[in-house]
Amino acid sequence: MANAASRSGVWLVFLLWIAFALNYVDRQMVYSIFPALKADLRFTDVQLGLTGSVFAWVYSLSMPVAGRLSDTMRRDRMIVASLLLWSAATLGCGLSTSVLAFLIWRAVMGVTESLYYPAALGALAEAHSGATRSRAMGIHQSAQLAGIVAGGSYGGWMADHAGWRAGFLIAAAAGMIYSLVLLKKLPPSQAPPGRKSTGSWTGALDLFRGRCYLAISAAFFAFCSMLWIFYAWLPSFLYERHHLSMAESGFQATVFVQTSCGIGVLLGSALADRLSKTVPAARLYITAAGVLLCAPFGYFTFALHSLTWAIICSAGYGGFSGLAVANVFAAAYDIIAPARFGLGAGILNMTGGIAATVMIYLAGLLKSTIGFAGLLSWVAAGCVATALILAWAAASSFGEESARRLTA
Repeated sequence: MANAASRSGVWLVFLLWIAFALNYVDRQMVYSIFPALKADLRFTDVQLGLTGSVFAWVYSLSMPVAGRLSDTMRRDRMIVASLLLWSAATLGCGLSTSVLAFLIWRAVMGVTESLYYPAALGALAEAHSGATRSRAMGIHQSAQLAGIVAGGSYGGWMADHAGWRAGFLIAAAAGMIYSLVLLKKLPPSQAPPGRKSTGSWTGALDLFRGRCYLAISAAFFAFCSMLWIFYAWLPSFLYERHHLSMAESGFQATVFVQTSCGIGVLLGSALADRLSKTVPAARLYITAAGVLLCAPFGYFTFALHSLTWAIICSAGYGGFSGLAVANVFAAAYDIIAPARFGLGAGILNMTGGIAATVMIYLAGLLKSTIGFAGLLSWVAAGCVATALILAWAAASSFGEESARRLTA
């Protein structure tokens, strides 16, 4: 019986890995085609920033509702529905003939993709105990990195060779086909523990009464502020500063940072699972270390004028950020009651999404004044400060948080 459950858990990770990679291909490839959107649809720099911000605003604001739904509905059905619907939104982006239409479809993509993440994490947490939770979630999270590399390279290549519209249409078709695969193959979820709960939304207030949840939310806000400047603007930054093609800039801006991040994710998740057996707050400590150590590398990626050094620093940023990527949600689940897994993950992801919306837009707005390096100097300082606060909160109150979770 245990072996069957283990095989089912591994199969679940594999299926969701592909779905999450497609998720990020669809949302990420737009950032490699900014020059094409400028030429074809007459986007301005501020409007290009809005392609990320509109998506992230809607995605973030939808997260608490999506999280609550994943606590009350069958998660496997939510996952399939999300994949099908966000693929339809990707198709809409490819068929857009104006800036407004493109931005509307990006907003629709934000709503439909928000349904996936809390449901997927809840399904993984349900299938994997504490002994394998970081590894399961870390491997799943590595799909984000693969999707970013694939989306960045694929989007730029298609724009250079076949047209950006064709890139969106092919990605949409792939997602729709894979939704049918998931419909047949995804293991059915159990009834979520929050299905019969009452006063569900008061749980949000309970979450923020704990110092550790407040601290991890603040650290995640700072971390995502830097992360999404990388995701949204590094391809365009390399294109303009180093005069690369769209395909080259999309590749250089993703492959090194995401490869090193993948290594950090795998090492960080394995280390966290190992240490958590003897150090209950291990996942929180490793998350804090990742946020702290990636900050200077993120700043220097944009501050240095050498392409070689920018790539080296981006790889350093990716490696340390992988520690946080692998563990932030697994760490949150160590301090959240199972009946609130979806809501807790949704609110935490909303926090990161709000940071993304603000920073993607500010980067576009301020690139001609203080520049990326000026903005990132402040963001890096925020990462250092919140990482230290998280480490302090874990050391001083983790026992109290664990007791509250177990009695919730």
